[in-house]
Amino acid sequence: MRPMKEPAAKSDPKDREPKPPFPPQEQDRPGFESRMDPRPDHGEDTYKGTGRLKDRVALITGGDSGIGRAVALAFAREGADVAIAYLREEQEDAEGAKRSVEEAGRKAVLIPVDLVEESECKRLVDATVKHFGRIDILVNNAAEQGKSVEKFEDIGAARVERTFRVNIIAMFHLVRHALPHMTKGSSIINVSSVQAYLPSAEILDYATTKGAIVAFSKGLAESLIERGIRVNSVAPGPVWTPLVIQSFDAKKNSEFGKNSPMKRPAQPGELAPAFVFLASDESSYINGEVLGVTGGKPLG
Repeated sequence: MRPMKEPAAKSDPKDREPKPPFPPQEQDRPGFESRMDPRPDHGEDTYKGTGRLKDRVALITGGDSGIGRAVALAFAREGADVAIAYLREEQEDAEGAKRSVEEAGRKAVLIPVDLVEESECKRLVDATVKHFGRIDILVNNAAEQGKSVEKFEDIGAARVERTFRVNIIAMFHLVRHALPHMTKGSSIINVSSVQAYLPSAEILDYATTKGAIVAFSKGLAESLIERGIRVNSVAPGPVWTPLVIQSFDAKKNSEFGKNSPMKRPAQPGELAPAFVFLASDESSYINGEVLGVTGGKPLG
């Protein structure tokens, strides 16, 4: 167990979490949290729930690690049961996420899936509904991000297609299949990125999909509010997750987040409260918004 940290009000936010330089490290896809140094912090020792999502059912894609795992933990501590979608290769991380939910006294189901195919998106929704009966919160968090490149031509056709299929096309499929199982008061949260506004050329395929997610979220919000379903987006800045370690070289990873106004990356647990807020009734008049969690980096 990590030592308990001081309450946020008593600590400088720039110093609350580890700062670069980090030990040089990189991993092949998919990355694993157990091999990262420092290990990502999902809020295990700091997040305290207050029942804001009591007895709701959440489906979180990419819920095995990083932001998704932190959201699963926070949702569980707020009283929700959670379906966690993940790649089969990430079973080790997924089991850890499941334990976090169950230790909070809630139910968790693990559903291995590759969102590149519509049939898999439908199977994910069907499995969630079979287990829990409905979906109250859909968090579209899973993302594909390839290795950074030096030249635009190095972003090949197969990579572009997979990135778009996982990052944005799957969102269309998941929402379409989930809607029959969602009722008034439900919430959809799509994960975009500061990359939508400040795209990096070396991961331009990824950045482009994040721009598409912003447009998707805003348009979908106008459409679904007639049914009483809100849609919003969270746009993270640099976050210390396996997606980063698998995408950049050891030198860049050792310096990751140093150009943030806070001079460090966020830990996944620092993102979770934004999702809880957008999923709960506290944000009942917020719809079609992009909530930036960037450490001070402007969106736009």
